[in-house]
Formats: sequence, C-alpha cells, structure tokens
Amino acid sequence: MTDLVRNCAGGIVFCKDRVFLLMSDRGEWVMPKGVIRDGNRSNEVALWRVEDEAGIQAEIVGIAGNTLYRFFSETRQRQVVNRIQWFAMRAEDESSRVAFDQGFLDGRYFSVEEAHQRLSHDMDKEVLMRAWDICRKKTETA
Repeated sequence: MTDLVRNCAGGIVFCKDRVFLLMSDRGEWVMPKGVIRDGNRSNEVALWRVEDEAGIQAEIVGIAGNTLYRFFSETRQRQVVNRIQWFAMRAEDESSRVAFDQGFLDGRYFSVEEAHQRLSHDMDKEVLMRAWDICRKKTETA
C-alpha cells in the first residue's frame, strides 16, 4: 500500500517577542496547522487553522519554510506523510481561545526560547527560528 501524502499549512504566531503553541492530545507542544483541501490556498488554510484551533486573528508576515513528517496511522493502517508549509504570523495581542473540542489540551504564548525547548520535533524548532528571524526583520524595517 502506498503512503498517504497530505499537503498542509500552518501558522507560527508571534505577539511581540512571544509565540503561541498548542498542546496536542498526545501531550506534545505544536503549532496550529491543517490539511489543504478543496483547492484552497496554503496561506488561507494557515490563517483559518490559526483562528479555528487557537482563536487568534493574525496576519501573515512571510513564509517560514516547510517540514515533512512521516508516521504510521493506526486508524488508516498505513504510512502518512504530512508536508507542511509554515507562515510567520503576527497577532496584535495575546488573546486566544484553545479549541478543546478538537482535542487540544492547552495553548498559550511562550518566550521564543521556552517554545523552542518545548517543541518535540527538530524540524519545528528550525522553522520556529526562521519565522522569528522573519518577524524581527519585518519589525526592524517597519
């Protein structure tokens, strides 16, 4: 059986010098993301998922990069590959609303350093730092 490949998009949301993370149902700290469906554009999906999963109204500052994850899905009984395009985003304030009904256990803003330590996957840590560089450069030139 061939792998199920899913194209996804997500947002790395900063408010000043803090970044928002969600705790997944597996207890891992992650960033909001979702599968791209129905011909939607990746930037639209990223904004929707940030609003839907975290209750945050954000604006895109730039493209932070891509990650690729492979895992075995028990429910599908096959390998799944998630290709995620990440967007650096900025929010005006730290208000948020965690989508507990979607299985998230927690969500809040952290310092960039603490978020870097909490993220489980090295690829997430790398894209977080690229997004932080993008947001800092945009702030300096604004």
